[in-house]
Amino acid sequence: MSSLDEPFVVGDLTVPNRIVMAPMTRMQSPGGVPGEEVAEYYARRAAHQVGLIITEGTYVDRAAARAYDHVPHFHGEQALAGWARVVRRVHKAGGRIIPQLWHTGVVRTGTEPPAEGPSGIGLDGAPAGRAMTQRDVDDTVAAFAEAAATAERLGFDGIELHGAHGYLIDDFLWSGTNRRTDRYGGDPASRARFGAEIVQAVRAVVSPGFPVFFRFSQWKVGNYGARIAQSPAELEQLLTPLADAGVDAFHGSTRRYWQPEFDGSDLNLAGWARKLTGKAAVTVGSVGLDQQYGEGEFAQGYTSQAGVTGIDELLARLKRDEFDLVAVGRTLLANPDWAAKALRGNLARTVPYDPAVLTSLA
Repeated sequence: MSSLDEPFVVGDLTVPNRIVMAPMTRMQSPGGVPGEEVAEYYARRAAHQVGLIITEGTYVDRAAARAYDHVPHFHGEQALAGWARVVRRVHKAGGRIIPQLWHTGVVRTGTEPPAEGPSGIGLDGAPAGRAMTQRDVDDTVAAFAEAAATAERLGFDGIELHGAHGYLIDDFLWSGTNRRTDRYGGDPASRARFGAEIVQAVRAVVSPGFPVFFRFSQWKVGNYGARIAQSPAELEQLLTPLADAGVDAFHGSTRRYWQPEFDGSDLNLAGWARKLTGKAAVTVGSVGLDQQYGEGEFAQGYTSQAGVTGIDELLARLKRDEFDLVAVGRTLLANPDWAAKALRGNLARTVPYDPAVLTSLA
């Protein structure tokens, strides 16, 4: 397990080991305010040696950013006071923590305000919400930048931008939802422009060494065959503008970390991001779990039990530098002490994942 126990430096942040808590939406913040129970939830994992915690998605200050109830906000006096408490508790437990900043884009189902996206097209190709104007784009970029500046002020150790799963930044990246004919649409580099402008705006308001992570994916909510890139060359065209704008680490969200992303190579999505950009990479996807659900049933993985499996292949990939950090999701929900066990090489007593933990703050 020695490869897991090595520190890693990204920007001014030193992560003491390679284990990351993946962002997981749990809808346990009534009124958008993360309470004491949320602080305890994160602090417990920090105390058990998770190297870096990425919080659940938290809404930037844009009315159309919200799609689900009881998801924490990253604006407003009460919500920010709650996040300040979370940071204090995690740091006191010896952990590092970054918030995932989120706008849900065309996934939003509310009518007031309507969903907003690049072209008023939903993930299924049908009309959804409205196309954003340049003013909308500018205001949204500013909202992300304000949230990042707030994160640094509150004492967070960096930020992650949610650019995956069919949410707003990803809506611009994916040709399925981005049919614009202006400078934000068309070729891959143009589709990446919106995300790159957010990264540039964030870099302008935070310290030079304040790390910026960027989560991206091929699959979307309810559309697991979707792909923002059909080839490594296309992926490079999408990620290069983001890297040039100031992303420090790419978080390649996949459902199974062991699956190759493109034909002709064993590299997964995070591995390709690292190879193509030279930036740090975070892998994720069923770490420590024995998955049985079908290719189109990702949601079933959260509503059904999953057995425990070893991480030998994960360690081998980490050792050969396919990626730098390993994000763990459901396994850490079921086993708050998983990181400590993994670092000791003692995973024999890991318990299976049970969906009941989604509503538990253990």
